[in-house]
Amino acid sequence: MSGPVAILCSGQGAQHAGMFDLVAQAPEARPILDVAREFLGGVEPARFVREVDEETLFSNRAGQCLCCTQALAAWAVIRPHLPGAVVLAGYSVGELAVWGCAGLLEPPELLRLALARAEVMDESSGGDTGLVAIIGLHRGRIDELCRTHTAHVAIVNGEDFFVLGGARDGLTTLLDDARRAGATTVTLLRVAVASHTPLLAEASRRFAEALAGTPWPCGLPAGIRLLSGVDGDAVLDPAAGARKLAAQISQTVRWDACLDACRAAGTETVLELGPGRALAAMARQALPQARVRSMDDFRTPAGVLDWLRRS
Repeated sequence: MSGPVAILCSGQGAQHAGMFDLVAQAPEARPILDVAREFLGGVEPARFVREVDEETLFSNRAGQCLCCTQALAAWAVIRPHLPGAVVLAGYSVGELAVWGCAGLLEPPELLRLALARAEVMDESSGGDTGLVAIIGLHRGRIDELCRTHTAHVAIVNGEDFFVLGGARDGLTTLLDDARRAGATTVTLLRVAVASHTPLLAEASRRFAEALAGTPWPCGLPAGIRLLSGVDGDAVLDPAAGARKLAAQISQTVRWDACLDACRAAGTETVLELGPGRALAAMARQALPQARVRSMDDFRTPAGVLDWLRRS
């Protein structure tokens, strides 16, 4: 691998019953899964995702804990086999997970913060809100839709791929207007609040308070480049980065900038830790020269590690 490996940590919305099947096979992941069990009512993560109802699986509380657990467990499997520099980027709650991958938060503290993040988001959401994804419209048209329907740009994935947040009744009519305007894809996401919009300003404030007591190191481990979700910039000072991590809850996530930073770093190999394959799909478009996969593409840890070696 001549350039750094980019490791992408997924956000909520793609949880599924088999999301822990691969990592559960790896002894390296066992300590993470054991810690997670304490945050899931004493239930093993692999059993939890198979047995809970859909509403629970896609709730903020369970979803954020599960996505962070998946990322940390997958990282434990692959980290010893990454020979060089690594770029870490996380999508929404995945950004909290990459702070664990970067060695800035230990698993128990990270999962405690994931639950705190979910709690303050639920309590600050202010009613029935959500997110929608729109592909095929450029920013000017997106801004018009937001003004008309009192919505906000939550995530910029690319020049014609946006996630918008707002009240659910307004989002329903917004989707209809987006279709009429020529959007190629419109999707109501399985997320319970309008993340990354001003509607969650109070959640950002409260999560900043939760992070404030954390004793951050002076810098990051050698070979680790950690990206901030709000602008794609490298985190050089963890204390300053933590303020952005909290602000991200109510500010637009610039995932396009994170992918640009991966490309600028010379990344030639990209692995999404899952659950899901959405980040890998976006990375293939943004980094056409790179070899890109998701952990969900593989059935065994050996398959992932073999691909990494061949890459």
